This record gives sequence, structure tokens and C-alpha cells, in this order.
Amino acid sequence: MIYKVYYQENAVEVPVRENTKSLYLEAIDERDVRMKLKDRNYNIEFVQLLEGNYLEYEQASEHFHVEKI
Repeated sequence: MIYKVYYQENAVEVPVRENTKSLYLEAIDERDVRMKLKDRNYNIEFVQLLEGNYLEYEQASEHFHVEKI
């Protein structure tokens, strides 16, 4: 399954919407996503499962790149 993760790069700073970034990750479930990213000092705001039309929409974006972890 493909997940879109919204995060802040620094977990100790107060989250600011303008600094929110996203990445795409293949994982079994949300817990697996968080385990794969735990060594990065990210403040994970939201993990979203991509499927159906939403996945197709994201895949059409030039920014779509699934990270290999």
C-alpha cells in the first residue's frame, strides 16, 4: 500500500503549516510507516492511505516518488 506522509522536518519545533512537507512511502499499515520513519527526526502530522482515484491523481503529479526504506 502507498501512504502519503505529511511532516515537519524538525520534531522539536512548533509545527507551522507553511513548513509542512510530504513524502510517499510503501508500507503495510500506518504503524509500519511510523516505524520506517522513526530514525528520521520528523514530526509526523498525518499519514494518509492512497487508493483508488486519489492514488491515480497523486501518481499523475510530477512530485510523486515513492521512497525506498
